[in-house]
Amino acid sequence: QVQLVESGGGLVQAGGSLRLSCAASGSTFSINTMGWYRQTPGKQRELVADITRGGSSNYADSVKGRFTISRDNAKPTMFLQMNSLNPEDTAVYYCNVHATRVLTRHNLEVWGQGTQVTVSS
Repeated sequence: QVQLVESGGGLVQAGGSLRLSCAASGSTFSINTMGWYRQTPGKQRELVADITRGGSSNYADSVKGRFTISRDNAKPTMFLQMNSLNPEDTAVYYCNVHATRVLTRHNLEVWGQGTQVTVSS
């Protein structure tokens, strides 16, 4: 199975920055698109940003120009650099990975356990 380990959440003041990391492990899998989602109580989980294996990225309008997603395919690890944070960014952030089992070509989607980001005003 693919295992995901998230880190980097925490409490920050408005205008501050945080960097989230998501490390994927599973030597029999090829890691494809990786992404970050976030969720607040009572709301649906929403896409923040994702990035393909080739490095093409996609952002939610609300974070464009403030957040930057990147990845290191060698590890493989994904990062989310979050700048100019505001209280509306407060949420649980989840790592999401699409992977393919190398031998069987079976595709699967895996979620991380989530990391809390709190932005105080």
